[in-house]
Amino acid sequence: MDPMFWLLAILAYLLGSLSFAILLSRLSGGPDPRACGSGNPGTTNMLRLAGKRMAALTLLGDLCKGLLPVLIAQHAGLGIQQQAWVGLAAVLGHLYPLYFNFRGGKGVATAAGMLLGLYPPAVLPAVAAWLLVFALTRTSSLAALTAIPFCLPLLAWRQPEALLPMLLLYGVIVWRHRRNLHDLFAGRERHF
Repeated sequence: MDPMFWLLAILAYLLGSLSFAILLSRLSGGPDPRACGSGNPGTTNMLRLAGKRMAALTLLGDLCKGLLPVLIAQHAGLGIQQQAWVGLAAVLGHLYPLYFNFRGGKGVATAAGMLLGLYPPAVLPAVAAWLLVFALTRTSSLAALTAIPFCLPLLAWRQPEALLPMLLLYGVIVWRHRRNLHDLFAGRERHF
């Protein structure tokens, strides 16, 4: 792999390490989302802690840090698989942020941004699945865990080179949701 790929992967990780939930909380004088609510610095916890506006800003920031590295990799002429690896580096930055003692979020919004950059039509079944599961269960974690597999068949058909990084991405997101899965099976998961 060429030096441009490694440079973009490192930059993607550093960009992914910016936690919009933490930064927005600090700027607004709100509590650290890692210490309150679910303890997750992401959109759902920001909705609970700081309201719709802060949650929307967190979502937008997290989406962009998954999308921008992929678009930059495309502009730099990297192939689809390299773009996917660069996007995965951004998600890993979100999960394990350098700037915040490696205590990050669960990566769903950043992964959605990555997917939006790789192949926008694949986002539609994922969003539809998320909305349906959330409407039926009012459980954000279950909706997130259900959404990603719905985009994989379309991605495998139209962008098969991106499938391996996307499968790894899904594995990492499931791993980060392991407590949620435990709580779901025990009937203790938080609902809206």
